[in-house]
Amino acid sequence: MKIIIIGDGKVGYALAENLSKEGNDVTIIDKDPEPLKKASEYLDVMCIKGNGVSTKVLMEAGVKDADLLIAATTSDEMNMVCCLTAKKLGAAHTIARIRDPEYASELSVLKRELGLDMVINPELECAREIGRVLSHPTAAEVEPFAKGRVELVEIKVTGSMPVARMKLKDISAGICPSILIGAVQRNGEVIIPNGESRIEENDTIYVIGRPADVHDFCSRVVPDSNRVRNVMIVGGGRIAYYLAKYLEEADIRAKIIEIDRDRCYELSELLPNTLIINGDGSEETVLDSENLCDMDAFVAVTGRDEENLLTSLYARHCGVNRVVAKINRITYASLIKNMGIDSVVSPKQITANGIIRYVRGLKNAMGNPVETLYRIIDGKAEALEFIAGQSTKFLNIPLRDLKLKKGILVAAIVRKNEIIIPHGKDIIMSGDSVILIVKDQHFSDFNDIVEPGGIRNEL
Repeated sequence: MKIIIIGDGKVGYALAENLSKEGNDVTIIDKDPEPLKKASEYLDVMCIKGNGVSTKVLMEAGVKDADLLIAATTSDEMNMVCCLTAKKLGAAHTIARIRDPEYASELSVLKRELGLDMVINPELECAREIGRVLSHPTAAEVEPFAKGRVELVEIKVTGSMPVARMKLKDISAGICPSILIGAVQRNGEVIIPNGESRIEENDTIYVIGRPADVHDFCSRVVPDSNRVRNVMIVGGGRIAYYLAKYLEEADIRAKIIEIDRDRCYELSELLPNTLIINGDGSEETVLDSENLCDMDAFVAVTGRDEENLLTSLYARHCGVNRVVAKINRITYASLIKNMGIDSVVSPKQITANGIIRYVRGLKNAMGNPVETLYRIIDGKAEALEFIAGQSTKFLNIPLRDLKLKKGILVAAIVRKNEIIIPHGKDIIMSGDSVILIVKDQHFSDFNDIVEPGGIRNEL
């Protein structure tokens, strides 16, 4: 696909990196030559210096033949104008990054009036992910599928957990039969397990099932886990605002520590049920005076990775059960988790995942496109959701009669309101949502998961 990205900041660069790796023809437009120089040196992309609103610049980038234009500059208004101009000039699809909370309630109107195919708000999506993590006291990451009817959670196994040193078939029989452990990370390696696989101490496991069943599993695995009731948030930016709104609706008490006094006044008006503290959240004395040790959870979402990391480590040192840090340089995520921080979130990675999912869907819109995509285990594996349709070649055939490609696990089948943890006798029907765990491969079409000639009853 021919894709144009306007804006070569953190998000634009991450998008260009991921989309070019997937074989797309990517062009980046930016007014600043410095980030373009970095992109041209390290990525297989074309770079154009110029204003993305300029018709001349867009024509030079080939907008008339573009399959997709993504506007990811720092200005919401510029992103909207870029997409509107691109659509008028012939771009087939457009995506705009729109971050201002004032636009959050108007996104459906903006999409319709401006002809946007997708709107993405990295801070809002990041806040939602943190909110899901806080609702599962044992989970480091929580990803929803099938419109929230299925969840995938990441859990770090400790020696005190009953699942340590157990085989998967024994976990299913003795602890919770209605969940599936779809992937295991051990010493940096990814394992797609089977019933004979054994869970070891220090493994990271990825558990999939209905939200209630996953929550039940978590409570059985860590019986002393308590529901999060009090949260301290350091940093008062957009993520903090969206997260506090989420926590207010979930009846969880939150306090925000923000160094900018004027921003504190704004937040106090926007969030009447959240305590706003004017102070430097990187200072131990401030954190101690606000009773950090009594908090159930701590979230660091300032604009500085170093500050988020240090305050999170201090919160862990103080005994806070749940610690979440926002990190922009996601390459350090696994290192940071090993330092004791439960969850690491990256707005740019969340944005990239959402857009890659959309791009893969466009690539095969007539077939069985990807509905949901999450990169897991530091990008070494993916969790994908497909909708089976009439073009699916293996409908109504037992899974045991399908020869799936290596490194693929059918983790769940969602049929209307029924959630099926599949066995060999189960079948895939038209209209089913099918969730896969995939290692070392990329798919844009559901039919590609089966080896050529891999439907045994047709041989």
